[in-house]
Amino acid sequence: MVQIGYTMMTEQAGPRDLVDHLVGAEEAGFDFSVASDHYFPWLRSQGHSPYVWSVLGAAAQATERIPLMTYVTCPTFRYHPAVVAQKAATVQVLSGGRFRLGLGAGENLNEHVVGGGWPSVDVRHEMLEEAVEIIRALFAGGHVNHRGTHFDVESARLWDLPDDPPPIGIAVSGEQSCTLAGHLADLVIATEPKASLLDAFDRHGGSGKPRVGQLPVCWDPDRDTAVKRAHAQFRWFGGGWKVNSELPHPDAFEAATQFVTQDDVAASIPCGDDPDDFVEAVRPYAEAGFGEIALVQIGGESQPEYLDWSRKTLLPALRDALG
Repeated sequence: MVQIGYTMMTEQAGPRDLVDHLVGAEEAGFDFSVASDHYFPWLRSQGHSPYVWSVLGAAAQATERIPLMTYVTCPTFRYHPAVVAQKAATVQVLSGGRFRLGLGAGENLNEHVVGGGWPSVDVRHEMLEEAVEIIRALFAGGHVNHRGTHFDVESARLWDLPDDPPPIGIAVSGEQSCTLAGHLADLVIATEPKASLLDAFDRHGGSGKPRVGQLPVCWDPDRDTAVKRAHAQFRWFGGGWKVNSELPHPDAFEAATQFVTQDDVAASIPCGDDPDDFVEAVRPYAEAGFGEIALVQIGGESQPEYLDWSRKTLLPALRDALG
């Protein structure tokens, strides 16, 4: 049975609003939630980027049942993996076991701020693999010492461990990341409805593990308004991971997307208030094999009305169509 999730898009709302929106998503009946972990917004027009781990702590206390997840955290540049392990364990305790730790190789947009440079993707994947090893060792308890290629850990220990460690998800976009995820992850994460990604994940050890997808949508009772908002805030989305992971600043995304039109955006993101359009956008993910699909409603100020519409119209339509 396909589960439908809600995205706390930290690039488009402040911390208090994000928590309020998640409370509304739980009340509306969304099955789970994910949250982005950014230092910068993609575009200046989005206008926000609070520290997601503080938001998650508040969200864990403000909600009762809805699962939480980072989508995704890079555990190799801004954060040392030993610190990521501590944060994740704490959120798992605070949420009563509702947290999953989504990890990825990161984007230059967020990681450049610590001045460590931006290595090739092969190196970034090496770093991610080593980071997951450290995080799992700390989740297992006891003191951890590690001398690795990219990280050192000196007698670290997590003093507040949950009964069950957070499951670890890894974001994939190609064969190399699918190999990592198949070997290392408890679940796989993707933002494209490609069955080939899931097939590769399965080949490398991921068979039977959960698959979580994500896609943007833009609800508004006026379709033209929705298209304009999607273009203003989300036209970066079509660049793909190989581009989006490399650009270092919102101004670079402005330049890279200057020729993307509103029609281009409307062709790839469902806009307006026809639930059938949203169902047809979600369907490829379900058909590819994703059991969990998180929606990103574009525009922070639109969330309360979108959540009301989702409760009354969208979620029933999706469940009728997809099970």
